[in-house]
Amino acid sequence: MGIKDLLRFMKPYIEPIHIEKYAGQRVGIDAYSWLHKGAYSCSMELSLNTEGQKKFQYLNYFMHRIYLLRHYKVTPVVVFDGGSMPCKAATQDERERRRKENRDLAMEKLKEGNVSAATELFQRAVSITPFMAHQLIQILRSEDVEFLVAPYEADAQLAYLSSLETEKGGIQAVISEDSDLLAYGCPSVIFKMDRFGNGEEIILEKAFSSTDRVPSFRNFDKELFTGMCVLAGCDFLPSIPGIGIARAHGLVSKYRNLDRVLSILKLEKKSKIPESYSKCFKESVAVFKHARVYDGSLKLLKHMNPIPDELLECFNEGLDFLGPEMPPSMVTGIAHGDLHPGTLEAFNESPDSGHVNLTNKFRADRLERKEKPTLSSQEGCFAKQISSLAEVTHVNGALELEKLMLPLDNEPEKEYGTIQKEDLKLPDNNPFRKRKREEIQLEETESTVEQVSVLTEVETSEVIRATPDSQQSVESKPINLTNKHIQARNVKKVKQNNSLCTVQKNGSILNFFSRV
Repeated sequence: MGIKDLLRFMKPYIEPIHIEKYAGQRVGIDAYSWLHKGAYSCSMELSLNTEGQKKFQYLNYFMHRIYLLRHYKVTPVVVFDGGSMPCKAATQDERERRRKENRDLAMEKLKEGNVSAATELFQRAVSITPFMAHQLIQILRSEDVEFLVAPYEADAQLAYLSSLETEKGGIQAVISEDSDLLAYGCPSVIFKMDRFGNGEEIILEKAFSSTDRVPSFRNFDKELFTGMCVLAGCDFLPSIPGIGIARAHGLVSKYRNLDRVLSILKLEKKSKIPESYSKCFKESVAVFKHARVYDGSLKLLKHMNPIPDELLECFNEGLDFLGPEMPPSMVTGIAHGDLHPGTLEAFNESPDSGHVNLTNKFRADRLERKEKPTLSSQEGCFAKQISSLAEVTHVNGALELEKLMLPLDNEPEKEYGTIQKEDLKLPDNNPFRKRKREEIQLEETESTVEQVSVLTEVETSEVIRATPDSQQSVESKPINLTNKHIQARNVKKVKQNNSLCTVQKNGSILNFFSRV
């Protein structure tokens, strides 16, 4: 997937970033890259088409990252792959063959009882279908997330959006796992973004302007960079034996002309180069520069960049390799997610069809999330990943994102199994005793009853007998008290009962406190 070894080759130009860098801006999402990663956790269920909610775990994975972007004030623009490119047919057939082999091997391991090996093979066999993408589109609509289905390659559509101004629907960066975005000339691409928003970014302009890093791209432009990627091998054209990314970079850097590079390769490789290689090479470069994309303002199909006249003369057989032409109504239906990009037919969403609207199920799954992770548990899991104060801040911010998985309706917090501290009216900072709510309420009730009984008992008594505190007082006679003394003693009695209402009474305590 993408240009082989390109990211490893450009490692000196990779900079760690956090997605918060793009707060207040629009960022494009390569939808199928997140769908593939999310599908790894439920690959067996998807391959076997089993029943249950785990089969849709990839939807939770995707939406968690959408909420992450929104938490950091980043506006996501999700772009899906559309129809197949004719020049990519051979690559797709080979991938489908490998997926089928892996699935067959996974079934054998599953029958043998080796679930671990079967799961790994199922992950290699999983495939993202337009129906899975359409299920996600329904949720994106309900969450008011901007999305677009490309007529063909999502990478080309994302690169086109990167060239537009924000007012016209443009984006400032792309999040993907596909290095093809760089070959398409996308100015800024973020790879390997984790659940906290940390990722790795490559900015092409910095690579072209750098003078002290190796490999050097100082004399490169986007056309030469794209030519280097095609020479190294891409989805549209395999590389010549012996030509990898390092060798391709050396040739382009030395000759700075793609036609001259092709001439040198013909002399050096001779029989190793197919006769049609030059033609296929030019077509592949043209795909990365002039592929057909969707223009949202005009609602029609167009080329990423205008095709020069001299280039048109080279393609006498037509331009269908850039993506076949389609009428505006059809390409608009695909872009809005209403038409299947492969069959060009409307999606069947009737209750009796195999495709089920999962919007309500997704929201119900969010309602069932009752346990909220605490800071201590998260610190225990990810303590090794935290190496600076900035990272701690990002982790703390990410913990708050779990609240986003719960509905935002104005429902009482008690619905999710938590106790509101306002209702307890007691401090909960005692580290030596933790009481349940029912026990506290019961104790308060017993205390009230006891206070009432004591007051009644005191008021109806005309003579108060003082309890002896020593042996001498035991032998003394009862002391008759006036009404004034009785009232003072009543106040003192209430204060004592208020402070001791929660103490469990036993025989000795009763003897000590009894006044009658």
